[in-house]
Amino acid sequence: MVLALYASHPSQSLGRRYPEIPAPTRSEFQRDRDRIIHSTAFRRLVYKTQVFLNHEGDLFRTRLTHSLEVAQLGRSVGRSLGLDEDLIEAIALAHDLGHTPFGHAGQDVLDECMKAHGGFEHNLQSLRVVDKLEQRYPAFDGLNLCFETREGILKHCAKRNAQFLEAAEPGGVAARFLNGGQASLEAQLCNLADEVAYNAHDIDDGVRSGLLELEQLEEVPLVQRFLRQALAEYPALQGKRLLFETIRRMLSAQVYDLIASTDAALKTAQVESADAVRKAGPLVCFSAEMRAASAELKRFLFAKLYRHPQVQDTRIRAEKVLRDLFAIYTAEPQQLPSDFAGAPDAPRACADYIAGMTDRFALREHHRLTGQTLF
Repeated sequence: MVLALYASHPSQSLGRRYPEIPAPTRSEFQRDRDRIIHSTAFRRLVYKTQVFLNHEGDLFRTRLTHSLEVAQLGRSVGRSLGLDEDLIEAIALAHDLGHTPFGHAGQDVLDECMKAHGGFEHNLQSLRVVDKLEQRYPAFDGLNLCFETREGILKHCAKRNAQFLEAAEPGGVAARFLNGGQASLEAQLCNLADEVAYNAHDIDDGVRSGLLELEQLEEVPLVQRFLRQALAEYPALQGKRLLFETIRRMLSAQVYDLIASTDAALKTAQVESADAVRKAGPLVCFSAEMRAASAELKRFLFAKLYRHPQVQDTRIRAEKVLRDLFAIYTAEPQQLPSDFAGAPDAPRACADYIAGMTDRFALREHHRLTGQTLF
């Protein structure tokens, strides 16, 4: 495939932190994707959950399936826009590597526990995983990924953390959070693909779980539109087939809107290089109408699913598991594996260890250390 001028071209990559001889059969971004897939942190994603825990059902999304869905959506859109699909896939597959067990509840607890020690951000943790915590190579820590992949992984970053990163790596992946620049188009696309995938699969999982009713979704104009379209074409459609057809149509509409709106923004901006993209405003976007509809869907899911009493009950118990683990590990560092027990920054080592856990390992560790069974 011929890449557009504004795409991130692997031959023009800003490079790796540790120089390496190029691979003979793969581009730099293909190489990054392969390293991510073979990482330990990537394998753990299969047992890290989104909204529902593993024991609540075998068919709910996990961080792994979510990352695959983001990669699929991103590649589909990226192909239409002439972007580098391998870079998109690498960013999508790595963007949740730093997520804690038990979804966002885990991040909130670790941020609370680490408040006096720099806090905790899962995007920053994902970068920390690929830059430091993976230990697969003799010459360096981490995976030594390209600048463009690392830039895309660091989706958000608080100013304090950006300043810390910038001091260690001047002009590096955190610079844009301080100078108002933008990430590559591939990174911008992964951000929106992440949002699209979240909304679609949380509708699916919410109905599958019984916490949402299909009829409730008619309150949301974006869903109602495609639900009625599906019924107009297939009047007898019901149950999961109706749900799947509604979601499929909604996803397609969002993808086509994203392609058209981004294409228009690119033509208006007249960017002709990846460097010019970084100096322009955000270019990967929805139309104003689709952005508003997507935001309304997100508000609905927040109120009806993420704050559902059953989800909240699970969250409270998950938070206790991680608070207890952090307290025990900081008080008794000998309980940590040797790789973490002797670290000079003990609280950060505890956070690294806990963040790397799968849901079920965290529950086993909590039971081992406290004798309690909370799930």
